[in-house]
Amino acid sequence: MSKQLFSKDDALQYDRQDPLARFREEFYLQPGKIYLDGNSLGLLSKRAEKSLLQALASWRENGIDGWTEGLHPWFYAAEKVGAMTAPLLGATPSEVIATGSTTSNLHQLMATFYKPVVGKSKVLADALNFPSDIYALQSQIALHDLDPHEHLIRVESRDGLTLSEEELIGAMSDDVAIAVLPSVLYRSGQLLDMERLTAAAHEKHIIIGFDVSHSIGAIPHELARWNVDFAFWCNYKYLNGGPGAVGGLFVHHKHLPQVPGLAGWFSSNKESQFDMSHHLTAAIDAGAFQMGTPHMLSMAPLIGSLELFQEATMPALRLKSLQLTRFMMDLIESELAGMDVTIANPTLDQKRGGHVSILHEEAVRIGKALKNRDVIPDFRPPNIIRLAPMALYTSFLDVFEAVHRLKEIMVNKEYTHFEKKRSVVS
Repeated sequence: MSKQLFSKDDALQYDRQDPLARFREEFYLQPGKIYLDGNSLGLLSKRAEKSLLQALASWRENGIDGWTEGLHPWFYAAEKVGAMTAPLLGATPSEVIATGSTTSNLHQLMATFYKPVVGKSKVLADALNFPSDIYALQSQIALHDLDPHEHLIRVESRDGLTLSEEELIGAMSDDVAIAVLPSVLYRSGQLLDMERLTAAAHEKHIIIGFDVSHSIGAIPHELARWNVDFAFWCNYKYLNGGPGAVGGLFVHHKHLPQVPGLAGWFSSNKESQFDMSHHLTAAIDAGAFQMGTPHMLSMAPLIGSLELFQEATMPALRLKSLQLTRFMMDLIESELAGMDVTIANPTLDQKRGGHVSILHEEAVRIGKALKNRDVIPDFRPPNIIRLAPMALYTSFLDVFEAVHRLKEIMVNKEYTHFEKKRSVVS
């Protein structure tokens, strides 16, 4: 796409040429609104709604027998969803399971793989990571009677937005036992080189895992080939699984079978689970990392949602995502020049996730003004607006219209009509 082509007709032409345009009809788009917050909560698809209603129908019609009967028997649903997710991660079905939440899965993986010993007890993370991951790492360190202030290394950012991979690798000292890093930074959208970081960690005999919440469904992964030890994520962002959707985790096949650090009822091998023995016979695949009973009504929408990813394919989705974010950045640079709006995310395709981040000192009020103009962004303190055009349902015309509404807000200073205070949920 040329930076000189910024007309509405250009956007319409890109939409006519879009091979994924048909998927837009699969979603419940909000009339009159441009939804650019799918990196926080993806929209409901008709397929996700259908698979949820199928789960309810199975409960209604089969009662307890829904565990083994019906279209999607509940007893095997976590493995089914895991198998559907695996291609998005470059993994085999045995390495992936749908279970828990982002934070509970991190606790499970840390309980399994964090084995501090004298001289190798530290945890490597970064200063820009999502707070919940840091809380979990701090608590896991404390459970080993170690001081989180001493044993948690957080690599700082030089600009407050991005991380240096060289500095992350430089922090992989001999006393680090495990590293937990984001695949894509939630504020700036920087995409880290997971393959490079994994190779560097393993040279120092460090177990390494990634929070891929902001990359799964937005970029292709090759976790097995990259030799990543583990990964965890939520399914309500790019995968459109619904609010509070069941999360997921990946464990590299080299670690399987593995007795989980936190065992439970569904850690069992399915063939012996109902033997009721007090001796755990753990599953030989990633299913061992489950604890409690699957939350079926929070998992069922994923069955329908993941069908769309199978049909669209990750390479095609990534290509369109890059085109949408490039178009958005080009428009911002052209239309908002001289308005103190700065693009905060990396501009190189290989360094960018699925959203565009812009900086402005009035970001919180600009975000409110955008919502008032029926453009749905999100705000991250202190001064970031994130705009996420989603490859499955955002059009190029949506991007064009959103940027032009933003321009009008800036020109007319419409944001001054709103309180400079974030909402409870932003």
